[in-house]
Amino acid sequence: MGMTMTQKILAAHAGLEKVVAGQLIEANLDLVLGNDITSPVAIKEFNKIGCDCVFNKSKIALVPDHFTPNKDIKAAEQCKFLREFANSQEIENYFEVGQMGIEHALIPEKGLAVPGDVIIGADSHTCTYGALGAFSTGIGSTDMAAGMATGKAWFKVPSALKFVLTGAPTKYVTGKDIILHIIGMIGVDGALYKSMEFVGDGIANLSMDSRLAMANMAIEAGAKNGIFPVDEKTLEFVKEHSTKPYTVYEADEDAEYDAVYEIDLSKIRPTVAFPHLPENTKTVDEEGVTEVKIDQVVIGSCTNGRMEDLRMARDILKGKKVHSTVRCIVFPGTQKIYLQALEEGIVKDLIEAGAVFSTSTCGPCLGGHMGILAAGERAVSTTNRNFVGRMGHVESEVYLASPAVAAASAVTGYITNPETL
Repeated sequence: MGMTMTQKILAAHAGLEKVVAGQLIEANLDLVLGNDITSPVAIKEFNKIGCDCVFNKSKIALVPDHFTPNKDIKAAEQCKFLREFANSQEIENYFEVGQMGIEHALIPEKGLAVPGDVIIGADSHTCTYGALGAFSTGIGSTDMAAGMATGKAWFKVPSALKFVLTGAPTKYVTGKDIILHIIGMIGVDGALYKSMEFVGDGIANLSMDSRLAMANMAIEAGAKNGIFPVDEKTLEFVKEHSTKPYTVYEADEDAEYDAVYEIDLSKIRPTVAFPHLPENTKTVDEEGVTEVKIDQVVIGSCTNGRMEDLRMARDILKGKKVHSTVRCIVFPGTQKIYLQALEEGIVKDLIEAGAVFSTSTCGPCLGGHMGILAAGERAVSTTNRNFVGRMGHVESEVYLASPAVAAASAVTGYITNPETL
């Protein structure tokens, strides 16, 4: 029996000709990632190991993005601790405020993730880089510490689910709608410790931004990772952003999958995940969906803070006004994206519509700062989780959606099908 794409990458990095699902391996790492919440814990554990220095100064990335710009004294102390470690270890990929971005938008932009890489990050949405044909997965802070010290990590080789995508999505359907559709179909534990491998001719109709959004949310189905094949769009992206060497891996024709799902992209409708799980999905056409009154809209995050997302929001909001009872907050994924949005007039159009722009931060997504919900409030958000209390008070509600649905909802004050505006 052959190997899946993920299994081939892991075998190569473990120095093995073949691996099978369930096998324990030790693999070499191409990148170890941490942020201002998880890295301080990892650094303390790293110091306990007694290493003088990290295994490779260019293969560590530290991104203060969760509580930055510093929201309070504790956050400031965390960031100071991170900054001092980065300076003392001469970490090449430390991104201070002004150069930083939301980590999972920043890493691909900086060219630090390329096809064939093995990447670990002390953040669950590290699976984002599977869009580039890399194996990337979230780990705990202690595993991050060991990775920084040794350049290696233990893995149990995952089995896989195969998602065959065909057709082309309609105008207002993006990668966010597709992955919400899939999570609604298989559940939040439907891919538990499995690799979600996306294939099919429909992938050619998905932008890199949509693929990054889909891989980002593989963890919301319980997956170890999500991964896309490397095609011309991938290679164009890599050529534009990176000078790192890369290796393209393909699944064997006789690779074994636990299940195969066929999905016609042309049939997927704009989709919303209702509280309090990403699997609780409904399309905008279902009864009662457009009757949900909202108080806040968040457009951005590591899931949907890229140019495709901002352009879609602008196309809907330009010339209109955010409803008087709604707060609409926009978070570009990186400084570069923010600047491009300025140059394209997107920032001007959205501000004139009544939205507010923020620097790149994870703040509102995890209920950290800059967009906290009060009791009884509802938000439509392009972020990736809608657990109880995720964005604030435990009695608030979060509805996950695409930038198109979010922007349309900002105009009406209710969850809205963007096709109706």
